[in-house]
Amino acid sequence: MATPDIRNIAVFCDFENVAIGVKESSYPDFRIRPILERLLLKGSIVVKKAYCDWDRYKEFKRDMHEAAFELIEIPHVRQSGKNSADIRMVVDALDLCYTKTHIDAFVIISGDSDFSPLISKLKENGKSVIGIGVRGSASSLLIGNCDEFIFYEDLVPIRATPKAPAKKPAAKPVKDTTSKETASGAAIKASPTRRRARPAPEKAATADSGQPEARAEPGPDEKKREAIELVVGTVDQLVAERGGEGSISASLIKSTIKRVHPGFSESAYGYSAFGKILDDAHKQGSLVVDKKEGGAVIVSLPPSRA
Repeated sequence: MATPDIRNIAVFCDFENVAIGVKESSYPDFRIRPILERLLLKGSIVVKKAYCDWDRYKEFKRDMHEAAFELIEIPHVRQSGKNSADIRMVVDALDLCYTKTHIDAFVIISGDSDFSPLISKLKENGKSVIGIGVRGSASSLLIGNCDEFIFYEDLVPIRATPKAPAKKPAAKPVKDTTSKETASGAAIKASPTRRRARPAPEKAATADSGQPEARAEPGPDEKKREAIELVVGTVDQLVAERGGEGSISASLIKSTIKRVHPGFSESAYGYSAFGKILDDAHKQGSLVVDKKEGGAVIVSLPPSRA
């Protein structure tokens, strides 16, 4: 069974609804990764399903596949102007609710009020429900029915659109000086050595070619600094997720990091154990580490950051 700290989560995404809402809110496109990173602070995601007429959203299929979503094909019904994704989502979510008792939290990514009865039924069966949608298009009925509602805008801030560069005035035509007329009318070519362009610096040529410049491998001190920043950032997020509750077990911090970054390893950052990272963060004043009797380690933010 899931503990209060580690919950088993099922994610159901009404993709077309949220993609349209994101587009109408001046975002360039829909991004699933920030949503998953936020949910992984709450527990383990054991089911991920996204419903859509994927022929109409082919450009998003790769990102959703890479995020390990099961893509459910829902053909668009032209007569009604609306697809049947909501019906299929309701059926699948209720089936999961009744047959998979280890799942204790459902996430509905949509702003459609039609999912309100589903949410009520899930809560009736003892499941907690988290909604995720766009602030401008999410139904107030849906928001009020969820145990928690997360706005997409809070996960992915709108990036400022760069201004178009001002047009430069057209250059004046330059007289051709590549030849000179002699008194007899014969043309004499100008010396090519005077007009030969200087070779571009090697660095600029590399940039123009589109190839990334070689980056130096970070040293041991930089790697350790990256590890501390990762741990402190995770503690910050967990504290915010818990409404300011400051004391978090070291085991929860590490398990959360590994959910978000499955390949995480202390040795990759030059540490022999996770506790060593906490010790260094404590020494530099970024965290407060309290080692209890029996081996339990409790971590909190210092008063200046709490």
